[in-house]
Amino acid sequence: MKKQNVRTLSLIVCTFTYLLVGAAVFDSLESQYETQEKEKLESEEKEFRAKYNITGQDYSRITLNVLRSVPHKAGIQWKFSGAFYFATTVITTIGYGHSAPKTIGGKMFCMCYALAGIPLNLVMFQSIGERLNIFVTYLLRNIKKCFKFKDLEVSQTNLIVVCMVMSNIVVAGGAGAFSFYEEWNYIDSFYYCVITLTTIGFGDYVALQRNGDLQHKPEYVAFSLIFILFGLTVVSAAMNLLVLRFLTMNTDDERKDELEAATAARTAVRLEGDVITANGSIISGQQEGFTQEYSDLTSVCSCTCYNLQARGSKHRYSVTRSPGKIAHLLPMHQILNSSNSRNAAVGSETTPNDDMDEDTNSLLRYQLLRQKRNSI
Repeated sequence: MKKQNVRTLSLIVCTFTYLLVGAAVFDSLESQYETQEKEKLESEEKEFRAKYNITGQDYSRITLNVLRSVPHKAGIQWKFSGAFYFATTVITTIGYGHSAPKTIGGKMFCMCYALAGIPLNLVMFQSIGERLNIFVTYLLRNIKKCFKFKDLEVSQTNLIVVCMVMSNIVVAGGAGAFSFYEEWNYIDSFYYCVITLTTIGFGDYVALQRNGDLQHKPEYVAFSLIFILFGLTVVSAAMNLLVLRFLTMNTDDERKDELEAATAARTAVRLEGDVITANGSIISGQQEGFTQEYSDLTSVCSCTCYNLQARGSKHRYSVTRSPGKIAHLLPMHQILNSSNSRNAAVGSETTPNDDMDEDTNSLLRYQLLRQKRNSI
C-alpha cells in the first residue's frame, strides 16, 4: 500500500510538473508571435478605417459579419453528409467547432445525442480494440513460429510496440492524404491528424471545409470518416494497452501487499487470556507479577502438548505438536496460590488437586518438590 501511495503521489507531482513545463514552453514559443500578430492587425485596422473613412462601430459590424460568414464559405453544413460529419465529431468527442447547432431544438437534441452516443462510441472502440489486439497476438505468434522462436508467448510490451507502429503509419498516411486534398503542407496535415485522433479537436484545421467538398466530393467525405473511425480505433487500442500496463503494475503491488498481510496475520503473536499464541501454537503462559523462579515455565493447559526437557540446571517445556482444542486452562499464579494455601506450615507434602488433570498434577508435584529442595 505504501508503494501505491508513493506512486500515486509521484504521478500527481509529475502531472503538475508536466503542466508547468508545457506552460513555460508554450509561453516562450507563442507569446511573442501573438503580440506581433495583434500589433499587425491593429495597424491594418487603422489603415483600413482611414482609407475608407469607417467609424469604429461600422468596423465592428463588418468584422462580426465576416466572422459569421466563415462557416458558410465551406458550403452547406447541415445537409445529410455535413450532418453525418458533425454527428461523428460529436460522439467521438473531437468537437472541431466548425459548425454548431443554432436552434433551441438542435441544441437540446445535441446534448441528449452526445450523452447517449459517447458511451456507445467508447464501448464500440473498446470492443474493436480488443479484437484488434487478439488479431495482433495471433499474427505475432505465427510470425514467431515461422522464425522458430522458443518463446511463442506475446507480451503486453509486444502489443504496445505493434499498436504504436500502426498508429504512426495511420497518422503518416493520413497526413499525406490530407496534404493532397486540402493543399496543406505536410507538417500542418500531420498536426491535424494527431489533434484529431487524440480527440483534442482545436478546430484551427478542419477537413472538408473548402470549395463545397462536403457536397461535391463524396469519396473524400468517405475517406475522412473512415480515417477518423479507424484511426481512433488504433490509437485508442494503443492508449488502452499503456493504461492497462500501468493498472497491471498496481494490481501486482496490491496482491503482493495482500499476501504479505496474510502471512503477517498467520505468524502474528497475540495474547489470548493468559496464553500467548503464535500461528495457533501456545508459546508462553507467563503473566506480569511472576517471580523469576517461574520464568522458565511456558504454559499450563489440560492437553498433552508439552514435554519436560532438562537443559543444565533449568527445566523448560517445549511444544511437540500444535494443540487441537484447549478444554481447561488455569493461570499459573492461581495454581501456585492454590498449592501454597494447601501446603502445611511444617512443609509437609500435599495431595494434588483431584479437579486437575494428570499433566497439571505432574507439573504441580514438580513445583512443590522444587520448593522443598530450595527450603532445604
